[in-house]
Amino acid sequence: MRISKCVVMALLLVAKETNSFSTVSRPKPSMCSRSKGYTPLHMSLATSSNQAMKESSPSRDDISREWESGTLLEGGHVVDFGSVKASSKAEKALAEARVKMIQSMNAHTETSSVQATTMLGINDELIKEVGHEVGSFVNDAKTVQRCAAYLRSKAPAGTLETRAEVTDKSSMSSSSSERREFDDILDKAYEESGEVTGAFAKTFYLGTMLMPEEARRAIWAIYVWCRRTDEIVDAPRESDDEMLTDLSSWEMRLENLWKYGDVEDVLDLPLLDVRIKYPKLTIEPFVDMIRGMLMDVPELGQERYESFDELHLYCYRVAGTVGLMSMPIFGCANGYTEEVAKEPALSLGVAFQLTNILRDIGEDASQRGRIYLPRQDMEKFGVTEEQIYARRVDSNYINLMKFEIQRARMYYDRALRGVEMLDETARLPVQSSLDCYGKILDKIEENGYDSLNNRAYVSKW
Repeated sequence: MRISKCVVMALLLVAKETNSFSTVSRPKPSMCSRSKGYTPLHMSLATSSNQAMKESSPSRDDISREWESGTLLEGGHVVDFGSVKASSKAEKALAEARVKMIQSMNAHTETSSVQATTMLGINDELIKEVGHEVGSFVNDAKTVQRCAAYLRSKAPAGTLETRAEVTDKSSMSSSSSERREFDDILDKAYEESGEVTGAFAKTFYLGTMLMPEEARRAIWAIYVWCRRTDEIVDAPRESDDEMLTDLSSWEMRLENLWKYGDVEDVLDLPLLDVRIKYPKLTIEPFVDMIRGMLMDVPELGQERYESFDELHLYCYRVAGTVGLMSMPIFGCANGYTEEVAKEPALSLGVAFQLTNILRDIGEDASQRGRIYLPRQDMEKFGVTEEQIYARRVDSNYINLMKFEIQRARMYYDRALRGVEMLDETARLPVQSSLDCYGKILDKIEENGYDSLNNRAYVSKW
């Protein structure tokens, strides 16, 4: 599904505009998230009552007891989706492409040298949407590397590993004028990241303007990484082989940035800066989002979902991951930890992605040949794939939709408890995204549950 665009919680809307990150070839959940998708987030600026939030949220004692018992208050299981390592056809193909690339790099082939200088994920479509060239304001690769070395020199001890053959001593001896130049380059890279975010996720971009500057810029950097990942997966190509080669290169770049602070181009600098400033931000949700986007690749990914457990994994990868990316940026309120806030963040991702799926059933089937509804649920209510492709709404379909909407709202309820766990500066955008996106379910009901022929639209303001 297309990545919608995102944040946890508010970033989570990266999930459909980026799945909401993706293009028409795949439904998007955003940076954005095809989680996909993402997304990557559509924030509404509407306000909501803090009192209502408190009344709907359990007490801290309730939450503590819940986590100590390992179950949710609703009786569901706490699932560590990050530990799920599937062996799908797409993931095997990506692993094989990675082996070939490493062999190619070790042999010093022409392919490896070209990929080292390519701005992956910055294609003509992205440039057209932004309105100008992106990442071209620094043409000197050595300057980019010196700027990266300058950033690495500011990292707390133990944050990054140092390659045996590389040192950053040059950055330590930089003059004040050079350091100002590096700061200017980083500021410009953040500025372009904001432009990319604004071009692809206008409402989300406006929502980020409610955040403190440092958090806002960090979210832009994460969005651009999600956006570029989505562009790599969705770019028109002769075959999947080229996409898998680029994606495996992109994944290795991510690993080297996280481990050593390596960068390949100027737009990597903001993510490196975020990596250093937010040491609790882990690489896992980024890697998992790549797996989620692969699940939407035609013929290579997953065409159907047998059970809700399978769909739940997809929702985590294309949308829940965005919540995990954004939590360290948002920060937690006193008395709460990220571990406690994790489940509501993941629940919001599932809620948003399920909403995207229910809204786009007809569109996904007719335009993409995809049906995300679990087959077990369809069989339970007597709904067939032929019926969905024929866009035929009957009592069976309506009852199925009622069931799925009830499930989605359960996840919204779970997510709501997480709002008060966040730092005060993050509560309004997250609560607003909950209020705004949840109205899509209301609109589906108003349309007589007909999401086969009518797409549910709600005002963003």
